[in-house]
Amino acid sequence: MSTGHHYESVSGRIVQRFPFLGTKKGAAILAAGVFLVIGGGLAGLAALPKISGNLSKGKLRSPDAITEDTYFYGQSPPVYPSPEMTGGSGWEDAYKKAKEMVGKMTNDEKLVLTAGKPEPVRRCDGNIAPISNVGFPGMCLADAGNGLRGTDFVTAWPSGVHVGASFNRKLSAERAYGMGSEFRKKGVNMLLGPVVGPIGRTVRGGRNWEDGDVQSVSSNIDDRTMHELYLWPFMDAVRAGTGSIMCSYNRLNNSYGCANSKALNGLLKTELGFQHSGVSSALAGLDLAMPHADPFWGAELLKAINNGTVPQSRLDDMAIRVLAPWFQLGHDKGFPKPGIGMPADINQPHQIVDARNSSDKTTIFDGAVEGHVLVKNLRNALPLKKPKMLTIYGYSAKKADKTNFEPGLFPQWVWGPESMNYDDIKTGMLNAADMLPGTARAEQTRPIAINGTIFSGGGSGAVSTSLVSAPFDAISQQCWEDDTIMFWDFASPNPAVNSNSEACLVVGNVASAEGWDRVGLRDDYTDGLIRHVANSCNNTIVVLHNAGPRLVDQFIDHPNVTALIYAHLPGQASGVALASILYGKVNPSGKMPYTVARNETDYGGVQDPDLPKGKYELFPQADFTEGLFLDYRHFDKQNIEPRYEFGFGLSYTTFGYSNLKIEKSSAVSFDSYPEGPLLSGGPASLWETLVRVTAEVENTGGVDGAEVAQLYLSVPGAEDGHTPLRVLRGFEKPFIKAKEKATVQFELSRRDVSIWDVVSQKWLLRNGTYTVSVGSSSRILPINGTFTV
Repeated sequence: MSTGHHYESVSGRIVQRFPFLGTKKGAAILAAGVFLVIGGGLAGLAALPKISGNLSKGKLRSPDAITEDTYFYGQSPPVYPSPEMTGGSGWEDAYKKAKEMVGKMTNDEKLVLTAGKPEPVRRCDGNIAPISNVGFPGMCLADAGNGLRGTDFVTAWPSGVHVGASFNRKLSAERAYGMGSEFRKKGVNMLLGPVVGPIGRTVRGGRNWEDGDVQSVSSNIDDRTMHELYLWPFMDAVRAGTGSIMCSYNRLNNSYGCANSKALNGLLKTELGFQHSGVSSALAGLDLAMPHADPFWGAELLKAINNGTVPQSRLDDMAIRVLAPWFQLGHDKGFPKPGIGMPADINQPHQIVDARNSSDKTTIFDGAVEGHVLVKNLRNALPLKKPKMLTIYGYSAKKADKTNFEPGLFPQWVWGPESMNYDDIKTGMLNAADMLPGTARAEQTRPIAINGTIFSGGGSGAVSTSLVSAPFDAISQQCWEDDTIMFWDFASPNPAVNSNSEACLVVGNVASAEGWDRVGLRDDYTDGLIRHVANSCNNTIVVLHNAGPRLVDQFIDHPNVTALIYAHLPGQASGVALASILYGKVNPSGKMPYTVARNETDYGGVQDPDLPKGKYELFPQADFTEGLFLDYRHFDKQNIEPRYEFGFGLSYTTFGYSNLKIEKSSAVSFDSYPEGPLLSGGPASLWETLVRVTAEVENTGGVDGAEVAQLYLSVPGAEDGHTPLRVLRGFEKPFIKAKEKATVQFELSRRDVSIWDVVSQKWLLRNGTYTVSVGSSSRILPINGTFTV
């Protein structure tokens, strides 16, 4: 089970950023007919080596270095046997069909369902071979949670962090429907995403825009933190009906994720009642190894079954769990041929399968718009009002110079269009080292992507695109309509600045990708460019396409920096979305899905990745000693004033809050511990509504707009030092016309108001007084009330 490839730099976004999975709309992407694999990228048998291969090369630096993983045995409690699927929680019919089909298979055929097999004629990231004897056509698995990678005629959807910044459940669900539809049309049975987990633990993590990085680090997590932070979104996903969950390459409490019986058998299949398959130690609960299984699966697993080491019932259950989602989602009836739209070589002639839907354009645009977060707007610099002269600066304003699929190049893409590429990029672009014209080479030390705008992060979670609208394209069109004189300079670090320009737009970015962590949370080149422009232009507007937190204290207090937009990673509609906000065609409504500090050190000990050192140089350790105190919880505990707090975001109008009402339900039990049968996701009573909260939000300004009303809960016992001051437990986003009001309603479930009791191993409803706070951010909470248990 993973929140990305590993727990060490988690930053998936279902609780804070993809909350729709916990609602009736939770099966949105499922209804589109593809499996959800909660995790990111392909995890497999990398769990099995005794020592970390990439760290074991060369001479050990420490004479007392641990060299055998037997040293760690027992640190993660063993949980055996692996529970068999029962077919409950609405999976009864699928379970019955899967069990019947498996009953007709030989053991060799069952093994086919439990391991990937390379397929040379299609470009699926994982393949399950067909079994003709029972009419099973096979499966195609493909990356990733932000749209399809490595093919054509698909959409580059807004990224996870971008949709998270929208705080819009409906929009998140619509994006899921649209994405699932594209996967289905391409013959992709299993979508390898999205990634889930809490706010990114390691702020410089390379995949904070969508998930965690791949390292051989052991994520050592205490029981309460596991349940209240890391397991929480998996509960939502399982309850919503996800078909598969991916384990991780790294270790969890020093037991490899894909062989961790506590995580797979104990937490996932027992506590959460998960009915389906775990992807990528069969006895530890693994059901499917991907993208291939040699040499530890396949024949070796059959040998273990034949000699009794692995029970026959475990193989049968593995096969049933893989097939059950296939039946549940209707892949046995009318589903396209697996991988039909995933050609092995996109440069060669192939069948065109256009997976896009014209009806999705509104979702693509709205998703791109609502993930922009306006955090500064001095002297009402925005929206722009038909300026006579406008100048644009910065490397991230324009398109990359080419997007064509050159032979031998496409498989090496890390960004899609060549904003950044592992191959040298020619034709007079900026050089990443000295910022001069020349060639640019993407390396792990590069803080920015200097060859054009970015709309996605890099790596296996990156998306392909059929087109991209860059900021310069859309703004140029608006300048044409407004008869605005326009100048631009994308390449110069110290460009000439025309003081007659009514507005100067500086567009930069933050590079981030799988495989490496960010070198810092700011960069000298972009900060210097902004200050240089601001020194001569009294209306300097900054736009940053960022894949995670980006510090701005090097320039934000400059009196001529009048506006700042965190533009995140908007997908292919990037330019048109930004232009619509800049010119006031839409009112910005995004909120920060993370905290922006004033200094890197404000993030505390989790700002940097954990590295090999001392006796643990072969087995790096990441001790999650911060417990529940991530992001805004950490800033609250340490009483640190952030630059921009979690949940903050400005609008072109203003809002007020009033009339808070709190009502305890009289129809449910307020006993300390939950009761009722185990359903998918946890005990039934965990999902009962205990408290209803309403509040009024008024648009006090002169512009129609949407506001994200946020509810934070303080539970009794925060003085114990292990409980956060307050936690986000709900949000609503009404659109309110100027001078009008809307009533927002929040429902707090038993889980929302409970903590995990490590002694009883149950969710505990503490006795005492609970405080409810509602407002526009984690620090702006004008209305408060209490209830008592």
